[in-house]
Amino acid sequence: DGMNILFIVVDDLRPVLGCYGDKLVKSPNIDQLASQSIVFSNAYAQQALCAPSRVSFLTGRRPDTTRLYDFYSYWRAHAGNYSTMPQYFKENGYVTLSVGKVFHPGVSSNHSDDYPYSWSIPPFHPSTEKYENDKTCRGKDGKLYANLVCPVDVTEMPQGTLPDIQSTEEAIRLLKLMKANKQKFFLAVGYHKPHIPLRYPQEFLKLYPLENIPLAPDPWVPEKLPSVAYNPWTDIRRRDDVEALNVSFPYGPLPEEFQRRIRQSYYAAVSYLDVQVGLLLNALDNAGLSNNTMVVFTADHGWSLGEHGEWAKYSNFDVATRVPLMFYVPGMTTSSVSQGKRVFPYLDPFSHTVGSVPQGQSKKVVELVSLFPTLAELAGLQVPPACPEMSFHVALCTEGTSIVRYFNASEGQEGCGDTARCFHEEPAALSQYPRPADTPQWNSDKPKLKDIRVMGYSVRTSDYRYTVWVQFNPENFSANFEDVHAGELYVVETDPNQDYNIYNSTSHGWFL
Repeated sequence: DGMNILFIVVDDLRPVLGCYGDKLVKSPNIDQLASQSIVFSNAYAQQALCAPSRVSFLTGRRPDTTRLYDFYSYWRAHAGNYSTMPQYFKENGYVTLSVGKVFHPGVSSNHSDDYPYSWSIPPFHPSTEKYENDKTCRGKDGKLYANLVCPVDVTEMPQGTLPDIQSTEEAIRLLKLMKANKQKFFLAVGYHKPHIPLRYPQEFLKLYPLENIPLAPDPWVPEKLPSVAYNPWTDIRRRDDVEALNVSFPYGPLPEEFQRRIRQSYYAAVSYLDVQVGLLLNALDNAGLSNNTMVVFTADHGWSLGEHGEWAKYSNFDVATRVPLMFYVPGMTTSSVSQGKRVFPYLDPFSHTVGSVPQGQSKKVVELVSLFPTLAELAGLQVPPACPEMSFHVALCTEGTSIVRYFNASEGQEGCGDTARCFHEEPAALSQYPRPADTPQWNSDKPKLKDIRVMGYSVRTSDYRYTVWVQFNPENFSANFEDVHAGELYVVETDPNQDYNIYNSTSHGWFL
């Protein structure tokens, strides 16, 4: 009667993982999951901001349909009373459980993580979450600061722990409970790190000596980048250690040594995350649930680590929109797992160095908005229908498409009987980002709805990233594609880092 689902979503995680070819990172547990999974190497979020991205993939609708581009509205009241992915599973006999940051907390999920619609019991939030931005980082002078770079002694932290450690413990408790009660479950676990501040147990720094940390391959602001496309990373400027550097606004580069320290801490936070994922998957093994639970691992969006002179998400570049995405489906991505066989033994990143390779890899361009129909199909439920063009009054439909057809077939002819249709089917991922003005402002990263004047719509295909920045009216949510403020066009093969904008030197008609 259908498999359980363990849905792991990470905050601000770009694909810096061994299974994605990163040579520096130590991520043995996530790599081990990848070795039993189908891994998508070209998966993209619909907006590189936590709340809009999460509401998008949890409802299966794009930001223009949820009408959420900031943090300050609840889609059921503001756009339409749309069903969510966990709600659909709940209505189909699953116990649905939320641990950590799944929906974005606050107004965008009705201050309740959309409970009771989406979840069978009230969602769990770690009690130490409230200290996340407090002065808990010890400086060289022994005083406490609210820093961006924040390795800590966990025993000195409030309550002697950290939020992600608490989330893992609660998720493990729930797994045992579901096993004991023989209940079919959809368990969503949301991890905070590597979201800023980069606060993690200090021992993880040992994995990444500073002298081994390279700078971004392109730490400059590209010459032909339209100013509307640039985000001035205002949130990191407010951290005590960055503020002390007195960096000029909006483009001022950070000192190189500090750039390396940010990158070092991001990697250390990823290895700390990997330990949490390893403990969680090991508990799945311990409960004897690995043979009848599918595991999905993804992130809400990426994060720039100095590329284009940026230190944030808030853009349409691959570094901000591209995410890890993998599906472990027993009997499908691996041969059937016999009862009691260990699939995910815990691997210590301090001693385990050899990375695992993915079980299967797809280079197809896919979107997070497709998660809802994909999981429905994998679970054997009826796949929600495609939304009509105007779907504000339709409770259950999806603007994504199931990507199960990409799971087993070899690249190029993936599960497609109609060859004519296949030939013309060029998968593309759509992302967007709002701006208050054509030049960087203090609110460029996170403009409130009322202040949005420009929307950047971006199409990513296997060969190109094409973006147009157009006039936007926040009162009626309309974009005017006749009023183009700027454009970007990058050729992925010759310019994978998207540094050379050729928009103004080409004719654009052929692309569209």
